Amino acid sequence: MALDFTDKVAVVTGAGGGLGRSHALALAARGAKVVVNDLGGSVSGEGESVDHAQKVVDEIVAAGGEAIANTASVSDPAGAQSMIDDAMNHFGGIHILINNAGILRDQSFKKANMDDMKLILDVHLMGSVYTTKAAWQIMCDQQYGRIVMTTSPSGLFGNFGQTNYGAAKLGIVGLMNTLAIEGQKKNVFCNAIAPVALTRMTEGLMPQLDDGAKAKLAPEWVTAAVLNLCTESTKNGDIVLTNGPRYNLVRYCQNAGVKLGDTGTAEDLEQVWDQLMDMSDVTVRAKRAG
Repeated sequence: MALDFTDKVAVVTGAGGGLGRSHALALAARGAKVVVNDLGGSVSGEGESVDHAQKVVDEIVAAGGEAIANTASVSDPAGAQSMIDDAMNHFGGIHILINNAGILRDQSFKKANMDDMKLILDVHLMGSVYTTKAAWQIMCDQQYGRIVMTTSPSGLFGNFGQTNYGAAKLGIVGLMNTLAIEGQKKNVFCNAIAPVALTRMTEGLMPQLDDGAKAKLAPEWVTAAVLNLCTESTKNGDIVLTNGPRYNLVRYCQNAGVKLGDTGTAEDLEQVWDQLMDMSDVTVRAKRAG
């Protein structure tokens, strides 16, 4: 049975190509009215164009759906607000927010440019903050909202040359964790996707792939998980990792740990350090939300 988003209004950031385009098309095909946001810049965040967002809108309309384009930058609070304003003014509501917009400026930390570091944090982390803040009170007041953040395996586990990107992406997880707690009683759920996919942003990071391998990393595999995180029945506060046709739920875990006496020194802890580092007995941390 197909998922049905009839009467739902969605805002998808960075939807002019790649993952965002796939999300927007799939939501519209299942009845959602979609605000397609894309600044239209390069992978590194330079330049802008109205074409990227409008082409996706044209695809949606040609297929019988409803959509409008928004070309604001998520890193600008006023731009983020304009996306939600467009949803309210044109479609009369906002029910789903997919924070997908992002750029890359990869460099090892030794060579890291602090301006680039700030820009990556502004786009990925603060961009997610700004758009969510613009939608948050509306969703809470109407007692319904579904927010999907886009984190990354680079944020969850690290990746050489992506200190800026990884820091921003793990920051998004921290944001999601607390929003899930704060929105729970208002039926405003926040989850995260950690995708591995072949897009314009990632094609330079992957070796040459044959057609079969490319098909297994198509954006549509990620979209399948995103749409399930947008349903009324979704749970809250989860991270879903996607790698082609394989999906994993990511949770924090902790080991049995150690306990010192009423007082303790660094030397006391040293005596049981190997036990503290032993991960043979772990417990998954229970979610505080959902």
